[in-house]
Amino acid sequence: MKKIINRLVFVIAFVVLSSTFNYAQKILADEQKIVDYIDKHTGDAIALLEKTVNIESPTENLNGVKQVGTIFKDEFESLGFAAKWLEMPAEMKRAGHLVAEKNGTKGKRVLLIGHIDTVLSGEKFRREGDKAYGTGASDMKAGNVVLYYALKALHASGALKDASVIVMLTGDEESSGKPVEISRGDMIAAAKRSDLALSFENGASSTATVARRGSSGWQLEVTAKTGHSGQIFKESMGSGAVFEAARIINQFYETLHNEKYLTFNPSVMAGGTEVEISGGNITTQGKSNVVAAKAIVRGDLRFINEEQKEAARAKMREIVAKSLPGASAKITFSDGIPAMPPTTGNYALLKQLDVVSQDLDFGKIEALDPGERGAGDISYIAHLLPSLDGLGATGRNAHARGEYTDLDTLPRQIKRVALLIYRLTR
Repeated sequence: MKKIINRLVFVIAFVVLSSTFNYAQKILADEQKIVDYIDKHTGDAIALLEKTVNIESPTENLNGVKQVGTIFKDEFESLGFAAKWLEMPAEMKRAGHLVAEKNGTKGKRVLLIGHIDTVLSGEKFRREGDKAYGTGASDMKAGNVVLYYALKALHASGALKDASVIVMLTGDEESSGKPVEISRGDMIAAAKRSDLALSFENGASSTATVARRGSSGWQLEVTAKTGHSGQIFKESMGSGAVFEAARIINQFYETLHNEKYLTFNPSVMAGGTEVEISGGNITTQGKSNVVAAKAIVRGDLRFINEEQKEAARAKMREIVAKSLPGASAKITFSDGIPAMPPTTGNYALLKQLDVVSQDLDFGKIEALDPGERGAGDISYIAHLLPSLDGLGATGRNAHARGEYTDLDTLPRQIKRVALLIYRLTR
């Protein structure tokens, strides 16, 4: 029995020493310093998250957005970055963006993207166990903290000395200022000075984002003969505007709803004898004994690439053109956020992140299904350079009450990103 116990102790010791040796082989000494710094400063990262969550910064709250931007401006300057606030024209009604830049001579030139605006407001920071609640906690003030503390850890270890990094925190990701040529002009310019881009929208334990669907809008307008409802369906009257709108929407569904990564949502619909549009609202009036003279439907269209978007629009136009008797219709489209298609360069970045994660013993990283992700800022530049998103903190209930981020995963997410940037900039 004593021999068996001694042999068991030897086996356990060998396994422990072997795993330690393998870990040391995978993580270099300089990288271990970065990891250790993150472990020692997790409390500071949470404090920064609390500070920024407690400042209300929905897109339309220009002062609140700037306050959050000022906090990060000071933080990045403390790391040796040249930081500045970019004002947007007053008529755009947007707060602007923070840009922090550090020029170096080694490795890849990296662009890091986040945003400091939120959709909602009102919920202050509160901690319940390993969850931190508050408006914007996961989308994406915790992502900004991951971005910043990854750089802070690199700075503390001296690894930022010769790195070339641009950080851009936008103030209107949740509702981009128009025209986008202005609101995203500085981001596009930064991308053209960079070799790759990393974005810090909500992260996950085992996935990252190599593709995001784009979004665009559409509006259907139908006009028809109107008169006594007893005459509907007769050749002299036709079927009215509401039936024609219903036919079109149903054929959109029948024709397009099974196409992978393509969605179209008729979000607002109104029909009657009179229909008026005022800003984002549609109002209508009518009577049950009168055939509807007009109908308007508004919706969005989401797609994985420009080819899919244009093909869907062509099919929708074809359906609209085949009007019922006594009616006519037209459809117009408006561009929103472009798609981030999956590319070879994006998958190469994913592979590098996967290696880092496994070297840290955090497990494999795979590509998130693009159907699980909406449109985002990185899509404006993804056509210019290899890009990867979904590197922020994990959490749930974005854009809703009860939003939270998982604090126990915060150090893991920071470590992954810090070592990825370290290796990219060597």
